Amino acid sequence: MNFPLMVATVVMGLTVLLHIFGGGPQYHDAYQQVLTSPELAAMAAVLWHAVTVCLIVFAVALAWLARHPNRPLAIALSALQFGWAVLFVFYGITMLGTLWIMPQWVIFCAIPLLTLYGSRQPRTT
Repeated sequence: MNFPLMVATVVMGLTVLLHIFGGGPQYHDAYQQVLTSPELAAMAAVLWHAVTVCLIVFAVALAWLARHPNRPLAIALSALQFGWAVLFVFYGITMLGTLWIMPQWVIFCAIPLLTLYGSRQPRTT
């Protein structure tokens, strides 16, 4: 078992829970209340739940990587999460004027850093 990858798995699992229970009421429910167009409300719901699916897949993939080293998978997962971090940084700066209203970029930098570090470590049983 790869300890850094297990830590990344746990952090991603907590991220899933934060997204569902923290973000759901704060963001998803709010979108559904203020979007007057049924098409926009439906698209917002699809995108919100697509993020949930991605986060769950990330957590499962990280758990799998902790026992089955696969450098290309680790790089792909990390690249996706770094991409999410860039989006949070870009829109935080350009639309909100600060990085701290949407600090999710911290999580999406920390987890891939742990993943890449762990993927370089020898597997322990």
